[in-house]
Amino acid sequence: MNSKRLFDCLEHQLQHFPKEDMLAAKENGKWVKYSTAEVADIANKFSAGLLALGISGNDFTPEGADKIAIISNNRPEWVFTDLATQQTGAILVPVYPTTNPLELEFILNDAAVKYVFVSSKDLYEKANDVCARVPSVKKIFSFDRLEGVAHWTEVLAMSSPANLEKVAEAKAMVPTEHLATIIYTSGTTGTPKGVMLKHSNIYTNVYYSKVSFPFNDAPETKVLSFLPLNHIFEKMCTYIYLFSGISIYYAESLETIGDNLKEVKPDGFTTVPRLLEKVFEKIMTAGSHLTGTKKKLFYWAVGLAEKYDNQKSGGWWYDTQLAIANKLIFSKWREALGGNINFIVTGGAACQVKLLRIFNAARIPVYEGYGPTENSPVISVNRKAVGGTKFGTVGPVIEGIQVKLAEDGEILVSGSCVMAGYYKRQDLTDETVINGWLHTGDIGVMDEGKYLKITDRKKELFKTSGGKYVAPQPIENKLKESPFVEQVMVVGAERKFVGALIVPSFPTLKEWMREKNIPFTTAEDALHHPKVLELYRELVESFNNFFNHVEQIKKFELIPREWSIETGEMTPKMSLKRKVVMEKFKENVERIYA
Repeated sequence: MNSKRLFDCLEHQLQHFPKEDMLAAKENGKWVKYSTAEVADIANKFSAGLLALGISGNDFTPEGADKIAIISNNRPEWVFTDLATQQTGAILVPVYPTTNPLELEFILNDAAVKYVFVSSKDLYEKANDVCARVPSVKKIFSFDRLEGVAHWTEVLAMSSPANLEKVAEAKAMVPTEHLATIIYTSGTTGTPKGVMLKHSNIYTNVYYSKVSFPFNDAPETKVLSFLPLNHIFEKMCTYIYLFSGISIYYAESLETIGDNLKEVKPDGFTTVPRLLEKVFEKIMTAGSHLTGTKKKLFYWAVGLAEKYDNQKSGGWWYDTQLAIANKLIFSKWREALGGNINFIVTGGAACQVKLLRIFNAARIPVYEGYGPTENSPVISVNRKAVGGTKFGTVGPVIEGIQVKLAEDGEILVSGSCVMAGYYKRQDLTDETVINGWLHTGDIGVMDEGKYLKITDRKKELFKTSGGKYVAPQPIENKLKESPFVEQVMVVGAERKFVGALIVPSFPTLKEWMREKNIPFTTAEDALHHPKVLELYRELVESFNNFFNHVEQIKKFELIPREWSIETGEMTPKMSLKRKVVMEKFKENVERIYA
């Protein structure tokens, strides 16, 4: 395999399968398609404009290369910006649209970003406020047309024949070992870490993932894209599509996915478990509204699907019943997804085995994969080949990389996909990549010696079932600023939302109750009083304003006694033993998510 730069996908597609719909998106209610030739032309003019703005492609060191940030929903302009930035030798810094202002300020300053591209008015306003405290930023451009704001096409208009010649020279000079992007991920302390990924890191992950899965080089194949492009999973998959000649259609929003699937009729898409859960919840809600025989048939079919095992035959009678269920019931599910789905790849968090059984039984193939940003990202994925999938695992390790388990079960990975390091944080890099092995912080086992299975999280940082990272400590520390909170533990790993176990400060609470003429008898009774519950609801809501939507505490349980060393919830250093708390207060946690 010869490593390539990511922007080489343009020349590759022009040579092998030029398309009329390389990229497509809805504009003013109509699908607008961009051909391969158009995208290449836009990318080159965009690069020329960036060079005219003074973006330099001459320094290929992480610190020396210019940085360009993008804060946007998925749309063709996102990819235009990515390709154009790469072609100049600059480095793209993608930022989640939901990133809070403090983190955004840190990222833009840390990377010394020169230009920022945003999609909409609200993101422009957020970026504009923050950029007043970021001296490196020269200008903000928007993708939407906004009054008084520079439009991204102004950069294209700066291109000239002379600059286009410079683009050709700049492209030729970019080495495969140059950084394509710095992706900032939340650390356990809450301070984002910049993961440096080279062209060669992402391209080899593209190549090995494509060989392992595989994605076909099929010009008529289409996908729908809606996972945020600033996430390495969607970005890497985008380059699989571009190098494979697969057309990418962008969903208008998460709310319109259902309609967009019916319009585009894609062959597949990538997702996170939470979105699959939402799809299933909608299906079950619709089923519950049926009556009579139709309702009985619906639940009979779902019951059959729950027993589905892709590795073991249920026998001829089961197979016959499942074929009937597919014809009568599941065919409607497939139609709702556009009627053409032959692959859905899910990652970012653990997917419920029940959902995997049901969707696969319904001939909607869902393949679960795994990998961190630091590995560009894929380490393993379930796949189409016979024996390539086992529910409850994240599949066999992809070709081209090595995986081993440390003594404590931590998953270690080595190979060309491993990041170049954390930007400006050699200390963190040295802790994470040791003798060439990336320490993922996840604990796993090899099931049947073949399928990788994640069993635990080594780090306190956790993901919701929507695939969003949450660092509990900053949230806990903020809440403990309240005089009414003694201790708190944030929960929500692989759950739909963030919750919390809160130990009140009883002296403060007792005093408050006395002032409100509420008698205090026992701690248990006090915590069930409606006015006390209302007090803590308002308190939690007030602190939620400091955090992103995904970090906000939606529900909580009040705990009637303090956690201590003596009772086993605290270490001698007074650190919280999270696993112990989770086990001891399992019923409280389950009530949060009931």
